[in-house]
Amino acid sequence: MPWYEKGLKFKCTECGKCCGGAPGYVWLTNSDIQRLSEHLNISEDELIKKYCRQVGNRISLKERAVNYNCIFLVDSRCSVYEGRPTQCRTYPFWGKNVASKRAWEETSLECEGINSPQADLIPLSVIRKKLQEEE
Repeated sequence: MPWYEKGLKFKCTECGKCCGGAPGYVWLTNSDIQRLSEHLNISEDELIKKYCRQVGNRISLKERAVNYNCIFLVDSRCSVYEGRPTQCRTYPFWGKNVASKRAWEETSLECEGINSPQADLIPLSVIRKKLQEEE
């Protein structure tokens, strides 16, 4: 059993800190592109041209040049929350963040929703599902 077999405490505070402030990538799968284009009611080609960038052979969301915030982060909130990419849907339950208790605690320094007093106990089954989606 993993070290977090009894679950982990997390509740998104919608602070937007995980959505920018430093250069990075939000990698998109074909399913993400389809979901986002449907959410925005635009074609997949239009989505890619307007909101994405090619990085090698992968596609990532654009970020604002001034602060590196995600193109969809508006007033510290995700403007496409219901259509957001898998990478965003699974955060903070990424393999590197749950690899150890120490890694989880380090991630909590960046994410105020981890172990906060308002946090919900996320059961192992949900964490495993998010880890599978992230892969």
